[in-house]
Amino acid sequence: MGDGAEGGLHPKQQEKHPCHRSSSCQHASAAPLKPRVKQRERLRDDDKRTHQPSCRMNNREYRLLADGAAACGMSIAAFLARAGLNAARDLDRTAAEVAGEREVVSELFALRRHLGQIGNNLNQVAKAANSGADAPQASAVLAAVHRAARRVDAFTQQYLSNENRSG
Repeated sequence: MGDGAEGGLHPKQQEKHPCHRSSSCQHASAAPLKPRVKQRERLRDDDKRTHQPSCRMNNREYRLLADGAAACGMSIAAFLARAGLNAARDLDRTAAEVAGEREVVSELFALRRHLGQIGNNLNQVAKAANSGADAPQASAVLAAVHRAARRVDAFTQQYLSNENRSG
């Protein structure tokens, strides 16, 4: 009997050993049987997932994704597919979340800019006070600090209440 490539029988089609035909074969029954694995039901052709999109992410993003998938007991690919499909099925909510994030970022930049201006004014008041000069704008600067603190507090409360409602 030659190799399958040399015109011989395919290895699975090779003749069985003569003792395999009898019930008293010793070496054939010594091999452990493989447990039967239950296969999942095959998808119909129109339900098969034939597309394989790709995306890039940094180590932090990938670790976050892998941890999320592990917490759900899913593969990373299945986790990505489910999360992406859920977002795509509810585009109104997804668009609102993206718009909400833009508003948050915009407000944070405005607060940062405002606090920078107040910090500059506060430094000028401190410099004048340390040099012994009169600082008539000190009360106005302190009032601006209080307004900024209230603005930060109001924004934080609004953000947290929106998060509690959506999450």
